[in-house]
Amino acid sequence: MIRPPERASGDWISSRCGAVHCKYFDSYVLSESSLFVYPTKVIIKTCGPLSCSNPSVHWWTMVLRWASLYVGASIMNSKSCYKWHVFTACDEGCTVSTVDMHAGDLYTVEICMTELDRVLAKKFFRRFNDGKTGDSAGREMTEVTGIRGINTNALICDYAFDPCGYSMNGIDENRYSTVHVTPEDGFSYASFECVGSIYDDKEEILDVLKKVVKIFRPGALSVSMTCATGHQVWRGMSKAIEPLGLRLRSFAADEFPNAGNVIFQSFIARRK
Repeated sequence: MIRPPERASGDWISSRCGAVHCKYFDSYVLSESSLFVYPTKVIIKTCGPLSCSNPSVHWWTMVLRWASLYVGASIMNSKSCYKWHVFTACDEGCTVSTVDMHAGDLYTVEICMTELDRVLAKKFFRRFNDGKTGDSAGREMTEVTGIRGINTNALICDYAFDPCGYSMNGIDENRYSTVHVTPEDGFSYASFECVGSIYDDKEEILDVLKKVVKIFRPGALSVSMTCATGHQVWRGMSKAIEPLGLRLRSFAADEFPNAGNVIFQSFIARRK
């Protein structure tokens, strides 16, 4: 449960984590998680051992709890081992346009990757006793891994953990991007999330997608896109990914009131 923070609490957050502010929103790197605060919404990307009030011990306990609270609940691709849980809620009489007049112009892309290429994953390990701070080591990882090249216009706040792991938030005007990496072999994982506009060149998001896949070369990958009803921004994603050694495993789409469409696609390496 999230409680509204007092001003003093907000100052404490800014002093204890990587914070970047712009006129559109505030961005925070909260250890293995990210927080983006807009005037009309809050976006939380949780990864790792985040401290919560009354946390759920088991994953399915949490799923059942959320499903009981929010009517707009769906498990996309429910028959596969690759699932996407979606929960939506809105005040009565509220529409997307009343929440954010530009919400219908934007879409969100979330990429989850496992079984990362071992050689590429090693770039997210720090050298023993390197004498660097997490900030300086993070800046180095951003450059050597190619993450800096995903969006060269973005202002980046990055951090490298010891002995391994990486988190990054990027700001490009009113849009955010974020990367979180757990590189250990056997349970390696990386996530990338960003916001785009329907007025962008469609090739831009496909180019971003290809850059992300090349950085990690995952054995399994899923892509979720949330966009306004009727938009076809997601088309072409499978054609962009498949030449990189992955094949489409499953596809699911659903529409959620006041939230738009969610399209979920999963891919696995061709060798499987």
